[in-house]
Amino acid sequence: MTSRFTELIVDCHDPERLAAFWCAVLGFKVIDRSEGKVEIGSWEPTVEEVRARQMPPTLLFIRVPEGKTMKNRLHLDVSPIDGSTDDEVARLVGLGATKADVGQGPGRSWVVMADPEGNEFDVVRTLAPSN
Repeated sequence: MTSRFTELIVDCHDPERLAAFWCAVLGFKVIDRSEGKVEIGSWEPTVEEVRARQMPPTLLFIRVPEGKTMKNRLHLDVSPIDGSTDDEVARLVGLGATKADVGQGPGRSWVVMADPEGNEFDVVRTLAPSN
């Protein structure tokens, strides 16, 4: 017996806003929405596909009344695929992200950022082909 990692849930105040932000970051699309919830992904899951093999999880944004109060215990890492890490950081700032200080110190190979509701994530090494 085994389980599949199918969704990552993000509590937030504005599911539509965060879903739009993360769709722009990851190239995902909205695959489901209902009152207070928006699910995004790179594919539309079916029971058959999920049972057959591990597929990329979706992100589900759920409206909650409370705000974020401390550093995340879980975060996403994103890797640029067609530009430098610095170029991606600039693009993400343009989408509404901010650089964040969580005590990471100087000289790191990644950049800690926060989405529009303050959830930290890292921009790590670029996967862009070198010229």
